[in-house]
Amino acid sequence: MKTFTSALAVAVGLAAPAVAPAVAQDLSGTLTIFSDMSNPAPRAVMEKLASDFDALHPDLDVELTVIDREAYKTQIRNFLTANPPDVANWYAANRMRPYVDAGLFEDVSDLWAEPEIAENLASTKGALTLDGKQWGVPYTYYQWGVYYREDVYNELGLSEPQDWEAFKSNCQAILDSGRKCFTIGTKFLWTAGGWFDYLNMRTHGYDFHMALTNGEVPWTDDRVRATFANWRELIDMGAFIDNHQSYSWQEALPFMINGDAAAYLMGNFAVAPMREAGLGDDQLDFYQFPVIDPDVELAEDAPTDTFHIPSGADNKEAARAFLRYVVSADVQTAINAGDALGQLPVNASSSVDDDEMLEQGFAMLSSNSPGGVAQFFDRDAPAEMAAMAMEGFQEFMVFPDNLDDILARLEQARQRIY
Repeated sequence: MKTFTSALAVAVGLAAPAVAPAVAQDLSGTLTIFSDMSNPAPRAVMEKLASDFDALHPDLDVELTVIDREAYKTQIRNFLTANPPDVANWYAANRMRPYVDAGLFEDVSDLWAEPEIAENLASTKGALTLDGKQWGVPYTYYQWGVYYREDVYNELGLSEPQDWEAFKSNCQAILDSGRKCFTIGTKFLWTAGGWFDYLNMRTHGYDFHMALTNGEVPWTDDRVRATFANWRELIDMGAFIDNHQSYSWQEALPFMINGDAAAYLMGNFAVAPMREAGLGDDQLDFYQFPVIDPDVELAEDAPTDTFHIPSGADNKEAARAFLRYVVSADVQTAINAGDALGQLPVNASSSVDDDEMLEQGFAMLSSNSPGGVAQFFDRDAPAEMAAMAMEGFQEFMVFPDNLDDILARLEQARQRIY
């Protein structure tokens, strides 16, 4: 029988999977799950997951504890060390590294060797891999890309750019019309990280980007300079709104909503406020960040939330069964629906709500991002390095002539931090 040691659930219409996924059937004992899904809709999703899994296994007692998200971040190391649950929420890539390095997460490479998981979750395997092994499974992510004013593009006779030259040509036409190409608010720095991620991955690819964020490449490397050279082409054109360092990402939205800027490189969470401000589907569309080097496979930013088995878990058989359950196609379809998490399932055999942006994002991530899925700069790099680098990105966007000083500072930081 399930036990919840969380606040009262808020019900949402989370449909039960049409077909129960294949899981081990003779589970017994207790399965303890710790989760940071504390906001109302995610909490309801987590409680429904626990309840449904419990119902599939009459001899298993599922105990779920939901902890406030910010408190969870400060408590996770303690509970993984002292009194670990059998399953715990967390995040992919560098965010899981401290717990992998400390021996606190279980190696679940055996799950990733199963054909259904290996094939359907392939886009995120790199994000769950450290030291050649996999340490968790994904249950949701969301796309990044270029959201643009379709009506402005139509007015100017522009098409979605497929390559760097078309990207810049479109931008020049937009500038000639009296608009800016891109809105952005860099007051809180991380939005500039999105631009660096895409420019670096399109210039050199996912593996190079990961090597840089892992501290394996000097910031003074000529390849890093090539990424900034591509960025400077846009800066020198005047592609970005003025005084972007004064705006948060939300405060930069009106430039696009009012038609003063034609596009926004952003995560899918920006769609709701743009629609709420009055942009209809005939005005708003999405495209994948274009190719810079045709020899470089396309990689994307798609921050991924994950489940892990603590190495000290008592019921690892049931924990593995739960991980298989949560990555199955029907379950991922249900938990990511619009009345649940409202994000994208990772399983390529899942389906998404009838939403233009989600459908495009799902198609892009599941079949058109062969180069890998990054987690965003401030998840892929250690916190101190990420903060210093994103400060440098913002400075570069305002004062591009400072590049040598910026890269020298970042290289000093790399040598110290790593």
